[in-house]
Parts: sequence; C-alpha cells; structure tokens
Amino acid sequence: MRRSADADTHQDMLCAALGADAPVCPPERLGPESGAFAAAPGAVLTRPTLVGGSLYSPTNPAPTSPALDELARRAEALGLSQILVPGVRRSEDTGPLRAAGFVPVAARSECLVRLTGDVDDVLRTRIGGRRLRDLRRRYHAVSREVTWERIPLGELDGKPWARDAFVELHERQARRSHGHGSLYNAAALAALAKGGMAERTEVFVRRRGDTVVQAGLVTRSHNGQGSYFLTQAIDHDDPAARHDLSLAAVYRLYLQARHDGLGWVHLGRGDVRAKRGLGADLFVPVDHWLRAPELAAPVEEEREQALSAFAAPPIAGVPVPGPARFRRVPRFDLIDLSSNTNPFLDAESHYPELDTAELARTYLRTIAKLPGHQGADALGADHLLFTSGAVDGVMLLLAALASPGDGVCVTPPTFPLYEHFARVLRLPVTEVPLGGDELSELDTERILAARARVTILCDPGNPSGTRLDPGQVRTLLEHGRGLVVIDEAYVEFSEKPSYAGLVAEHDNLIVLRTLSKAWGLAGARCGIVLAQPGVVDALRRVQVPFGFTNASQRAVRNRLTNSRAVLASVEHIRAERDRLAGLLAEHPAVDRVFPSDTNFLLVRFRRYERAAERLRAAGILVAEVGRLVPDTCRITIGTRRQNDALLAALFDAQ
Repeated sequence: MRRSADADTHQDMLCAALGADAPVCPPERLGPESGAFAAAPGAVLTRPTLVGGSLYSPTNPAPTSPALDELARRAEALGLSQILVPGVRRSEDTGPLRAAGFVPVAARSECLVRLTGDVDDVLRTRIGGRRLRDLRRRYHAVSREVTWERIPLGELDGKPWARDAFVELHERQARRSHGHGSLYNAAALAALAKGGMAERTEVFVRRRGDTVVQAGLVTRSHNGQGSYFLTQAIDHDDPAARHDLSLAAVYRLYLQARHDGLGWVHLGRGDVRAKRGLGADLFVPVDHWLRAPELAAPVEEEREQALSAFAAPPIAGVPVPGPARFRRVPRFDLIDLSSNTNPFLDAESHYPELDTAELARTYLRTIAKLPGHQGADALGADHLLFTSGAVDGVMLLLAALASPGDGVCVTPPTFPLYEHFARVLRLPVTEVPLGGDELSELDTERILAARARVTILCDPGNPSGTRLDPGQVRTLLEHGRGLVVIDEAYVEFSEKPSYAGLVAEHDNLIVLRTLSKAWGLAGARCGIVLAQPGVVDALRRVQVPFGFTNASQRAVRNRLTNSRAVLASVEHIRAERDRLAGLLAEHPAVDRVFPSDTNFLLVRFRRYERAAERLRAAGILVAEVGRLVPDTCRITIGTRRQNDALLAALFDAQ
C-alpha cells in the first residue's frame, strides 16, 4: 500500500465514491478518523478540502516538496483554501510538510499483527491463554451459525448479491457511526476493480442462509508478505452479532494469512489497547497533515532525544550503528533488498526485528503490576534497552559512559564481572567493601569521596543475598557526581521495593534487570537496562545490532504475557528458601546462614573444605565463593528433592 500506483488507485476510488472529478471532501467525511479534528475550529471540519492522498490506505508516503507544490497549485485552481494529507507515519521525513505550512493532527496508530508461527502459539504469547480461549470460542460459535466466503474482487460482478450487500452494510454502518454516506459505495468498488490492486484484493462475506450479515475487504501487500484488513461492516441486528462477528473475522483472517504463507496482517488504524488485545505487536504512530487558514505553521520539533551529559565524549560523535538507526522505520510493507540475506530459505534467514518498543512496553506493564514497583508505569519504551543478559548491559554502560581515566567504584563482596569489565576497558577501580553483619551497609562517605564516574551496586547482593539500605542508596543518588548503577538481577525474589520506579526521577540512575533468574529465561539471554532516554541512546551507540534474536523476543513475550506460572514459582522458591534456610541453620556443619532476598543462600561452614568435599562427592554443584566471603558457598534454591539431597550430603560434614 506504499506504492504510488496503489495511491493512484485509491485517489480514483475517492473520486468515484464522491461522484467528482477531484478528490475534494470535508474532513468530517473521514468517518472514524474525523474525531482527530474535534479540537480544530469548526469551519475546518466542514470546509471543502483537497485530499492529497488516500483515505482508504492505512498510511500515505510523506509527499516531497514538488508534490506539495503541485497540490497547492491544484487547490488554487479549484478555489480551495484547505488541503489535507492524511495518514503520514511520524517516522517519515515530514520536513517538507512543515515548510509548506501544514499542521500535524494526531491520528490513531497503524496496528499490525506479525505472524511468526502457528496462529494460536503467536496469540498465546501476545494476549495470554485465557483471552485466546475466549477468541477461539467466539470464532467457533460464529462458524456454527454463519458461513464464510472469499470472493476475488474481479469476480464480484458475477455475484451481485455480495456486492450489493457489501455496499448496503457499509452505508448503514457509515450513517450510524458518523451520519455521512459510505466511501465504500458501488462506484468506489468499481474503481478499485479497474485498478492495479484488483488481482490482490478479495471481498469476504458471512451469510446466515441467504442473508449477508458481514462483509469486508482484504488486499495482499505488493511485496507479497502480508495482507491489509481494509474494512468490514456488520449487520448488528442479526443474532450472530452477539458472538462478535468482528473478532471472529479477525481470527479467521489470521488463519487464512498463515495458510497462505503470509507473515503479517494489518488491522488498519485503531485504538492501540483494543488492537493489542487482538494480538497486534507493531504500532506505527500516524498524523494527518492539514493546511487551513486558521492553523498556524508548527514550530520545528526536536526529533531525537538529547544525548545524556553522562555519555563519554567519543560517543557524542558517533551515530547509532548501521540499521539500528532505522529501528523505528517500519519495513514490513517494503521489498527489502538491502540486507544481503538469502531470500530462498525460511524466516531464520532474516535479521531479527529491531523495533522492540512494543515488547518494552509489555515488560514495563508487567513489572508495574508487581509489588514494590510503584512508579514503573511512568517509564516508556525509550527508557528501556534490551541487552544480551544483564552482564552485557554492564559492558555497554562502561563503554558508553566512561572514558579512560574515569573511575569505577564497586562494593565487595559483589558480582566479580563488574570489576572484570572495568579493568578490561582500562578503567581504574576503587573497592569500598560492604559493612555490617549482613554485608548490607554502604560506606557512603568513602564512595562519594572516590568521585567515581560509575558506582555499581548489586541489590539484592550477590553473593550476600541481602538488600542495601535504601536511605544510603538515595544519598549516593542525590550527592554523587557520577552514575549509580543498581543491578537488580534478583529483585523479584525480594519483598522490598525495586528502584525501577525512580529511573524517571534521576538522570544519574541506571537499573539493570534480567529475565534469566525469576523469569526462567537464562537461555534467551535477555537483560534489560532502565535509564533516562539520553542514557539509553548512548548505550545504543555502542551496542551491536541484531543481538536480540527473534527467538529470544518470542520467548520473552510469551513469558511476560503468561506470567502466572512465573509468579507462582517465585512464591514456591521463597517458601523453599525459607525452609532450607531453617534446616541449614540447625545443621551441625553450618556456622551461619545469611538472610536472603534472592533465590539462593550464602552459607558459612564450620569446616568448609570438608563440606565442599562432601558436596562434590555427592555430585552437587554449588558456587564456591570463599574467595569473596571466607568459608562460604552460595547455594541456589532447587526443588525440594534437590534440596533434601543437599542436606543429606552434608550430614557427614560435621
């Protein structure tokens, strides 16, 4: 639908629908889209307007300066003072529109369902098992009562009953919704049938007996990879409507597209939340551009988020590498001959999706519902970067935000890779050990005195398992000159709050998360950086593109959407942790069990070497962290049977 030939067909359709030689109509004829102009002066909505684009197409390419000059000349010849360019994606170059005096009017987003596998498997990862079962129930209920037919547009004249029913249902729907006639009338259908899209377009109808109760239009994309769900109209007086014919039609179109080997279904423009509930996972913001006497030309807006002041000087001089720069530019409806991949093999021959904004929103919506995550709902997709595990996030932030000579502060005992990566990057490291009996107290004076560019905290601690004092953490955030990085790899196991909700308030706070631990996706290698957008931009400039594979994205989406089992397992781990901690504390071989807000226990043995030997002899692997905390090992919480085997192996280690 992005080809100029298709746009010409749509212009012919509009002229035919209006019974005019020129595409002129007031914005109120836009149907559901007319609501976008509700705040405009009254005359704008009803004034005759030259339409410089398609009212049928999901979007129109942004016109060039010569095209806009031609539109202006045509409007002058027609005596029109108002010009509309509908449905332009925000990701396109809209500079010529602004320069020509057009004003953007926010429209509803394009909504796309990407079919990456079996339809039910895809929907289960997007909308969850319960909603999928409801959708299938509605589909089967409708299918028992009404038939389904697909009619190629070129054959519609041979089935006048289908054409007449399509026109009548759309006319009734238009009158009901916005009081104007339908732009999908018989003349528009005839014009569509004469254009180059005819061979790619089908009418679908549902009938109860001889009565058509639903009719719609679907066309295949010019690149042959997907289909556009252009329109549908329903007889709301028919009993089948109670089963929601619209939902049933959408599900049937998914099945049809998958059967035909297509990779996506375009649901048109609509409410993002509603379309998300139908499985849409790509949303493209769209504006209508209007030039009218009452509207002042807009001020040029900043298109890119300003880079963080914490970015290392070299980072400011380099762009986001390669194709990642265009991650927000939709490519589904293009013929892609830019990537040098093999077109004759399966989907794995394509590079991974770079636009992960919807997955980021899914993650943020999910954690915002968890206890202790107040404020996380204030974060948007621009606050989040997916990485190849949280440790990859550490490497990225040190490379992007620190220069040679900048100091890094760590608080041992802690995760050793922080110091490792810092030294690999030739960054001097200052160690300020944790204090207190539970290894949970920060020496804030020494940390602040170190004047480090980056201070990395692990909370809950690894290997200690304990939480830091939040007051001391806030002291570092408010009084430090550098960045404070908090690794929350284990925070889901803690009943104390996360720092994710503070990211929007502090430009020097970075929170690292992972889906390897509580979410059980260690094999998917998915880490998450939460930070101010300018920091995320800096990290993106040193990140290797395409590191987050499609398989990993699917696994993450599935786990986030169907999170009940995860949350139940976390509760199970907490209960088993407390049971094992109690039994170990009473064991004669154990000197101390540290309190834990994680899925592991730090245990100090009376005779460490003997205990370690007994565990090795029993084929039990634990993390020997005696070099960090003397005479200790870190024990991951396993199943009850595994934990009981550990206890049995320690019996003779007294």
